[in-house]
Parts: sequence; C-alpha cells; structure tokens
Amino acid sequence: MSRTVFCQLLKKKLPGLAEAPFPGSRGAAIFEAYSAQAWAQWQSLQTMLINENHLSMLDKHHRRYLNEQRDRYLAGEEIDQAEGYIRPD
Repeated sequence: MSRTVFCQLLKKKLPGLAEAPFPGSRGAAIFEAYSAQAWAQWQSLQTMLINENHLSMLDKHHRRYLNEQRDRYLAGEEIDQAEGYIRPD
C-alpha cells in the first residue's frame, strides 16, 4: 500500500513519493508535503526549462536558478516559461 499525503500544491490527498527526491532537509520537506503527481509535473517542467534555456547542471548559477524555479512552482507561484515554447497537447 502506498503512502498518501495532503499535497500542498494540488490541495488534495494523493499518493506520496516513494522516497525523498534528494538528500537533505529540502528533500525531506518535499517528501512529506508533496504528492508523486506534483513532483512528476515539476520534473516535466524542469526538463522543459533545461532544454529550452540550454541550462547545464555543471553551472552553479543554472542549478540555483532551477532550485528557485522549483521552490516557486511548489509554492504555487508562477515560474518562468521558455520564450517561444508551445506546450504539447
């Protein structure tokens, strides 16, 4: 049986993550407060941001930018969109 959480982003009880998405206190906080569905949505958006903005995970500024975007997304705030990006239907 999977564990459920009240997802702070989607505002309903949903299956939670199987494990923290990364080590540390921020990973633990995400594990406790966000659903697997919300995290999958973020991963899709993160991939779009990396690809469309040509980000490198070797660059600390790019990593910081993605962390800021992740925190804004999980807080329900607007995040940056890639210029000219058309969401697939």
